[in-house]
Amino acid sequence: MLQTNQTLDLSPIGAKFIVRKTSKDTNGISFDMEWDLQPNTLGPPVHIHPYAIETYTILDGEMEVFLNNNWITAGKGDKIIVEKGLPHTFKNSTDKIVKLYNTHEPAMQFENFFEGLGKVCDSGVIKNRKMDLNAIISMSMLWTKYPNEIKSVKPPFFVMKIMSWIGKLRELKFEKK
Repeated sequence: MLQTNQTLDLSPIGAKFIVRKTSKDTNGISFDMEWDLQPNTLGPPVHIHPYAIETYTILDGEMEVFLNNNWITAGKGDKIIVEKGLPHTFKNSTDKIVKLYNTHEPAMQFENFFEGLGKVCDSGVIKNRKMDLNAIISMSMLWTKYPNEIKSVKPPFFVMKIMSWIGKLRELKFEKK
């Protein structure tokens, strides 16, 4: 269970997340984090949150957000609201760290998803921000565990389901042993 002010070291994917408000803190209204995105960091696959709104508030730096089939640039002070079911992703194409405040509303199981993301990063399966087959399978296993929170659009969700199935057949675990 994640705790308020806990840091998730996601350096294998170019990020550090600090939990600012857990679902317990907000009575399930939201799950809030502060992110540091490292320079030249790609975000996750294009995805949706079927039942939640996601918000990015840029605290420092500049990042790109893919929304409405377009890349838009967001800078310090900008707030991007991603409505339920809207395909999106993000990236930091600059040479500077981007700091942002991120919320998912309602909280649902997002903290469990992000705790799982920390376990994937801690497992050592992702090296130097590169995704080999085992990393892709591990991420697919995580994503398909939380379909109400997050669903891949590109690649299609069914592809992640197949990769997750392969991981289960191979008895692949994304937790550190």
